[in-house]
Amino acid sequence: MQNIQDKVAYITGGTKGIGFGIAKALIEAGVKVAISGRNIQDVEKATQELGNQNVLAIQADVKNFENEVQAVDQILQKFGKLDIVVANAGLGKFAPVDELTLEDWNAMIDTNLTGAFHTLKATVEQLKQNKGYYISIASLAGTNFFANGAGYNASKFGLVGFTQAAMLDLRNYDIKCTTIMPGSVTSHFNDHVPNEEDGWKIQPADIGQLIVDLLKMNPNVLPSKIEVRPTKTK
Repeated sequence: MQNIQDKVAYITGGTKGIGFGIAKALIEAGVKVAISGRNIQDVEKATQELGNQNVLAIQADVKNFENEVQAVDQILQKFGKLDIVVANAGLGKFAPVDELTLEDWNAMIDTNLTGAFHTLKATVEQLKQNKGYYISIASLAGTNFFANGAGYNASKFGLVGFTQAAMLDLRNYDIKCTTIMPGSVTSHFNDHVPNEEDGWKIQPADIGQLIVDLLKMNPNVLPSKIEVRPTKTK
């Protein structure tokens, strides 16, 4: 089992939902964490809730590559290295394809897919140096298409393919790459407000624990694509 104490992780979209659950689980496992989001007030609020001195708040939009480069610079200034990257930032806009707007299409592709590339591109040299781990948070929508999901499906199918191809490219540097594909998760995704009726869903803490388990796994073992579902439907 790998020791992950004092590793350094960067989580995009880390202010709430899955990203926040991952940050909390990593901190509890002894990992130093940087979280980013587009709104600095949200990021600072999340870091206060995490309540740990080994947390760094970063304002960054994954659609902007320079933002990701600057995020890495801030991480190195505070922690001196970067070992783990979780590309979690994402959004969903749902409409029939003939009604889907250009703005919503571009927002999903630029955030969910191009954003994940920006994050990897900005961090890959650090991952090479430290034999690191890159994890993307995709979705079961990356393998199961559905009505009104053309843009979201396209972004998540693309993210799964991107991460799997990156895994083949980067394993020669001893970098691990995994994509996690959750089903229904209790989160604020698509403006949902978590409530007591969400008890049947996957919890953000469950995804956080899954990532801790991945990081601790024997270095010779790589679960490269993981589908995660609730045990039961509503």
